[in-house]
Amino acid sequence: MTIEIPFVGDITRFLEEEAPKAIRKQIREAGKDDILSSSYPYGEELGKKAYGAHMEALQVELVKMLWDLRDSGKRLAVLFEGRDAAGKGGTIERVRENLNPRSAYIVALPKPTEREATQWYFQRYVDWLPAGGEIALFDRSWYNRGVVEHVFGFCTPEQREHFFAQLPDFEKMLVDEGIILVKLWLNVGRAEQLRRFLKREKDPLKQWKLSWIDVEGLKKWDAYSDAIKETLKRSDTTVAPWTVIRSDDKARARIAAIQTVLNAVDYAKKDTKAIGKIDEKIAGGIDLLDV
Repeated sequence: MTIEIPFVGDITRFLEEEAPKAIRKQIREAGKDDILSSSYPYGEELGKKAYGAHMEALQVELVKMLWDLRDSGKRLAVLFEGRDAAGKGGTIERVRENLNPRSAYIVALPKPTEREATQWYFQRYVDWLPAGGEIALFDRSWYNRGVVEHVFGFCTPEQREHFFAQLPDFEKMLVDEGIILVKLWLNVGRAEQLRRFLKREKDPLKQWKLSWIDVEGLKKWDAYSDAIKETLKRSDTTVAPWTVIRSDDKARARIAAIQTVLNAVDYAKKDTKAIGKIDEKIAGGIDLLDV
């Protein structure tokens, strides 16, 4: 019996029938390790040897950080945001893979239930905030309202404005409460996003990741871009700033993301040399956004 996987084939159809010609050309002519975005500061992906050595050192620092959080009772919440296929899930897994899952957990909430849809918008996210000694890793967060819900019409303009009105005070309350809040926006280029979707479509182990939102979202690149720029501009505050990480190279993006998390926390026996200096060419403030 043949099992049909939903949306398999839709990505290829988009490439062949709807993708801009320049994007098609980039994907078809690029080598395996080539960076597709012409504005990305590197032409090729970081080498596996350099990546592996640095990542091993960062993993040790993450373990040390979690021990300190547990000893001190500090709380850490990290938001991973970005377009579909920007690398959120893979980066989160690299953060969590050597940490105690009882203390470091992933929050990936499904579509709101009918009851949740009538609650205060932030309410269901509050339930997942970290207790003392915990790290909450949000695979998408309350920023759904600023971007995805807006682009697909899942919220009204009035609901979105209400979200933006309450957002600064909400995040300030979290910080005032003592939660260390880190907001990461993973920024992937258009050609690279499509290339990653094509790889998912061909990989039986990753086809489950494809969704209706992915397929339709490819057609809404410009609407997403406008929503992203507005959202980051309106939510980048002194209390809760964004770190934008250009993620066309997953290896460099993962390293920069973990460095940003480690730098946000004061913990015992921190080894700044092992953490290393963040590559400012790919990680920084919202001016680095390339949409």
